[in-house]
Amino acid sequence: MDMELKPVSLENWYDCTKLNVKSEQKNVFPAPVVYWIAESKYVHDFELRAIYSEALLVGFTVFCKNADEDGNHWISAIMIDENYQGNGYGKKAMGKLIDLMSQMGCKRIMIGHRPDNLIAGNLYESLGFQRASDEIIDGEIIRILQLN
Repeated sequence: MDMELKPVSLENWYDCTKLNVKSEQKNVFPAPVVYWIAESKYVHDFELRAIYSEALLVGFTVFCKNADEDGNHWISAIMIDENYQGNGYGKKAMGKLIDLMSQMGCKRIMIGHRPDNLIAGNLYESLGFQRASDEIIDGEIIRILQLN
């Protein structure tokens, strides 16, 4: 499976807004894609990517291109459309995203997920993310990946 993270652009932004999670996932991914696109117009640190498998748009991700005051780069959102979940796209997309962020000079990648989102937690752990602390912050478990 060939996967690519393409910048969200004039050509694909509207197709990205049609991406959705399953109804039972709305509590763990409550903000629709259109929200992230709108917010990126005001939060200039956000980088948006459309996730493609071959020519098929399967998901969407948002990450911060600049480090926070602690030197961390955050993945704000990653989602695979409800029609394409369960096919390995999430893990492959996360791998591509980690590679991209590493090439951009990121040394520490942070991501959060709701405690009841066990699928996300297991996925992040399988990619090397460790819990940053035992505490739940703003309703999320925070995970960190230290890069060389």
